[in-house]
Amino acid sequence: MRFHKSNHSIYRTEYHLVWIPRYRRKIFTGGVRAYAQKLLTHLKDLEPDIEVVKVNVQIDHVHMVAVIPPRFAVAQTISFIKSQSAKTLKAKFPFLRDLYPDKAGIWSTGYCVSSVGLNEKEILHYVEYQEKEDKGQLRITF
Repeated sequence: MRFHKSNHSIYRTEYHLVWIPRYRRKIFTGGVRAYAQKLLTHLKDLEPDIEVVKVNVQIDHVHMVAVIPPRFAVAQTISFIKSQSAKTLKAKFPFLRDLYPDKAGIWSTGYCVSSVGLNEKEILHYVEYQEKEDKGQLRITF
């Protein structure tokens, strides 16, 4: 993991995202699974600052680790990923159109998200000793 830079911030906001197909149907087998894995890894029109680190498509759910900058809402990002991937998957695989005929898409409305961060000991050590490390590092002499 590394820190990312934007105009006015430095961030390290990685999220572990998990979601399922509607009715938890086991739709990701064979070629569908391979295609979904590739699709979610390189999703077209995803904001360039959003980095998909890892994707693992299981038979009835998806795991993704992504870096989402602080200026984007996680819920909106997941919504975009799910809607775009559903459209593409339904276009590629006709059986999905038959299985999910309405416009609601193939994904369940819910999701699970957890942050992936530094370990707690590192953070506590950093917070406790930061002042000591900062003192005396910048010495200006005239």
